[in-house]
Amino acid sequence: MSTIIPNPTRDKEELARIVVDCGFRLHQELGPGLLESVYEIVLAKMLTQNGLQVSRQKPIPINVLGLDLDEGFRADLLINDTLLIELKSVEKLSPIHSKQLLTYLRLMKLPLGLLLNFGSETFKEGVKRILNGPQNFENSSLRINQQSCD
Repeated sequence: MSTIIPNPTRDKEELARIVVDCGFRLHQELGPGLLESVYEIVLAKMLTQNGLQVSRQKPIPINVLGLDLDEGFRADLLINDTLLIELKSVEKLSPIHSKQLLTYLRLMKLPLGLLLNFGSETFKEGVKRILNGPQNFENSSLRINQQSCD
């Protein structure tokens, strides 16, 4: 068996494609219903075998109200220090899962994360891309009934 040398220069879109491909294969092989930790261990190994640098349970520091906490949260997988992966094994994703990943992305100052739910019936319905970038609410319906605070 040949060893694949990690390539840290891959862009986040290429990394995301590799992660989704491996996640799909994993979901096909194991199906839904296992613990999140099982999917995390196997996916991390698959990604490493595909030449990616994988950190599991990466501490995410948080600075709030003047307090510096070295381990405010833990990210499930960090790929090539560029792409954040949050894993779930639930029947259906909830909006809080996307918010959780977006918070992690903001704290780590990363542009892209993937939310992968291995508990859904099909893998396709369990994959979400979460972007951390400028938010434009100008045309949002949230502004329709907004009154001035003056």
